[in-house]
Amino acid sequence: MSHPVPQPSTDVAGPAGVTQAGQEQPVLAKRMRWYDGFAMSLTMPAALVASLGASIGGLGAWGAVALWAASMVLATATNWIYTELAAMFPESSGGIAHYATEGWKSRAPVVGPLASVGYWFPWTTSLAIYAGIIGSFVRAQWFPGQNWTVELGPAQLSFPIVVGLAVIVLLFCAAMIGLHVAMWVIYLTGAMLMVPLAVFLVMPFLSGDWSTAGLHWELHGLNGVREALVWLYVMAWTSFGVEVCATFAPEYKDTVRDTSRALRAGVLFSLGVFVLLPLALSGYLGEQRIGAEPTTFYVDAFRQLVGGAGGLMTVFLIASLLLIMITGLADGSRVLFNMGREGTTIRQMGVLDRRGVPARALVVALVVNVLVLVVLRTPLAILVTGNLGYILTHILAVSGFALLRKDRPDLPRPIRLPGFFVPLAWLLAGFMTLVLVVGATGFSVTGYGGYKELGIALAVLTTGVLLWVYRTRVQDRRPREGGLPREEPEPAQPARQ
Repeated sequence: MSHPVPQPSTDVAGPAGVTQAGQEQPVLAKRMRWYDGFAMSLTMPAALVASLGASIGGLGAWGAVALWAASMVLATATNWIYTELAAMFPESSGGIAHYATEGWKSRAPVVGPLASVGYWFPWTTSLAIYAGIIGSFVRAQWFPGQNWTVELGPAQLSFPIVVGLAVIVLLFCAAMIGLHVAMWVIYLTGAMLMVPLAVFLVMPFLSGDWSTAGLHWELHGLNGVREALVWLYVMAWTSFGVEVCATFAPEYKDTVRDTSRALRAGVLFSLGVFVLLPLALSGYLGEQRIGAEPTTFYVDAFRQLVGGAGGLMTVFLIASLLLIMITGLADGSRVLFNMGREGTTIRQMGVLDRRGVPARALVVALVVNVLVLVVLRTPLAILVTGNLGYILTHILAVSGFALLRKDRPDLPRPIRLPGFFVPLAWLLAGFMTLVLVVGATGFSVTGYGGYKELGIALAVLTTGVLLWVYRTRVQDRRPREGGLPREEPEPAQPARQ
């Protein structure tokens, strides 16, 4: 199958993807297959690095195993729902934010910008999370004496942060080349992830030192219920993030089949890892050791399990974190590009360069990640900040699925789920709303986050809405239907068996 060669364009793109000068804008190339999306979903098992240690230290090993499993079961149910939605909107690179927009736009147009920026922020700032962790690994493994810090008002520089900033800049430069060129890096880092995963999932059970004798359950009574809800809030992006496969729907060769296969393979693989990994590591190292060094305990685990190869295993683990960062940068930049193209943020973001790369969105990601890393600093503080909008987006997307079944029953659905998924969607939306309310205000439970993080999260959502108002009232100069661009009728698509 041949693809037209994109023509350079510097004009501003409108909602339909056509420039104001009437020239056709570059489009996202359809070069991916389902296993490419699955390779990107491997970011979520690797993402456990950020919060697994803290969850074991705070919940006890049995509590962490139970909640990671519960979080992944919730993610599996929601991602099954997204297979229908991804097939309904195969040309959208907005992922679940676009599904929320479509489902709610006749009732509440403001959902579009809320869901879009709420989804964009945590995926984009995943670079800051894992860049800082890479810096911590580098210091723990090779530069243990580098404990200096420099205070710059609300910002701070340290050895891990400086290393992290260098990694962010390098990945930004690589992303400017284009995703299809960087797929070999994704496969290489995905393969390298399998090595430390195999070590952590198999060798503790074979070592002779693994035992459940010292494992505990720290969730008791009503306080335990509240603590569980707060931790489900913290875990949300790590477990629900498998939906990243849907964001690349326009770039799959067979959008319907490849999107659904990638989503299902990703959630099933992650479900197994999320149950076994906390059990294997806590039974081998013990809860106290993990809780004392919740970010860098992996380095000591490698040294114990593989001896002199511990440094090599750390390199493999760092490579797996690069996989998360590449995927987060690609996902977030495409969402921001889609927002500009479809009218939910300023139109300058809806432009691709001559290679079909959302370069302006990538520049925004670079600036945001530098600021987040030097101001928020710790991985869980960044996660807590981003999860407010991320969980809100899932609530709006899942409920949007149910609303689309009611409001637009005749819309082509190449994948149609059984009817019981509609009440299930409302049940999931209600439970996630409870997690959002309790988790966003439960600072004291985890010890991470506070009013500063909550304020930043609310400011990001507010900024997204204000930019949408500017787009619709100033740049577009006249209100559109429901505050969003009008749609052209979609041609019917045959159902896929």
